[in-house]
Amino acid sequence: MSGQADDKASLGLPAVWAIAVGGMVGGGIFSTLGVVISSAGRWAALSFVLGGLVAYATGHSLAALTVSRDEPGGIYSFLRDLKFRRLAEWSAWILLAGYVLTCAVYAYTFGAYVGHAVGGPGWLPKAMAAVAILLMTAINLRGAGQAAGLEIAIVVIKLAILAGLAVFGLAQFDAAKLSIDAQPGLLGVVVGAASVFMAYEGFELVAYDYDEMEDRKHVMGRIMPLAIGSAAVIYVLVALAVPMLTGTRAVIEDGEVALSQAGQAAMGTPGLVLVTLAAALSTASAINATLFSSARLAREVAQDGALPERLGQRNSKGSPQWAVLALAALALALALVGGLDGLVSGASIVFLLVFGTLNALAVKEGVGRRWITLPGTAGAFGALLVLAAHFAGIV
Repeated sequence: MSGQADDKASLGLPAVWAIAVGGMVGGGIFSTLGVVISSAGRWAALSFVLGGLVAYATGHSLAALTVSRDEPGGIYSFLRDLKFRRLAEWSAWILLAGYVLTCAVYAYTFGAYVGHAVGGPGWLPKAMAAVAILLMTAINLRGAGQAAGLEIAIVVIKLAILAGLAVFGLAQFDAAKLSIDAQPGLLGVVVGAASVFMAYEGFELVAYDYDEMEDRKHVMGRIMPLAIGSAAVIYVLVALAVPMLTGTRAVIEDGEVALSQAGQAAMGTPGLVLVTLAAALSTASAINATLFSSARLAREVAQDGALPERLGQRNSKGSPQWAVLALAALALALALVGGLDGLVSGASIVFLLVFGTLNALAVKEGVGRRWITLPGTAGAFGALLVLAAHFAGIV
């Protein structure tokens, strides 16, 4: 996710890749592995593949819409400029709800991993979640964005740690270890993909930094397969490797800190520390970037009159202070009272709805490759229906 300051900077392909990958891996795999394995069983890796395909189609649609307009923006500005004002407002409100849920997941995950590594009383993880949100809120209120160089470094560090974990696990690969007691069928794979779709959320915010890209049309056209493909590969490898180190049942039962357990099983205390470091860096930077971008979306919507005017006001540092505070307060409340499964699935529902609409908009406008945008539309809305039916107890 982007955390750039308001003054313009030049972003090359590596920096944009880091922004997109950092957003997607900013807490996704650390918090969702147990959720997807409980739904898909031995086929959890396939769930991540299916989710990645829908995400790629959405990224393709987003890139095509952005390049065709040749200006930064997202689904809100696309719909607004096409005179679908009411639909634009709904999309903004839904998207902001998704970002609040995502921030809550990141904070929850930060608290779980740090609390697990440190030990201590049962209230410590929630306290650490609160600390993460409060600290990132303070950074945002000071108008401090996240430098591209720092984002690249964080992404490289956490991908290296996750890749090392994958190597340790895959070296002991045994397909029998992937099974669970009640093995789900194909529908479980789809439910798993839909439930953890928020793990692919994050790539869309590169569109907000379109004006800051070097050779922006070229970079925007290339970034989606590179970034989404990178995230999908690491998700699949980790989904296959972690059960080899701890057992599938442990991944489901200890889903909040499953990767820490795997790191400890692979390398003892150093492994625990490394995975905790990767989780803390990922989630903290993702909270910062999500607050940065979502607060500016709220400011834009407020300036258009679809949210209270106060949310559009900036402080002396140029930060939309009331938007930052409102989003952070909601995320903090959810992180303290919500459960991980509910937060992850709720965020996934929001992003499936928004991304399905984005794909449909690309189809309507005739941009991008139709053989990608049409399946993307069907895949996103189909997964949304399956997840809603799962919540209702129908499937």
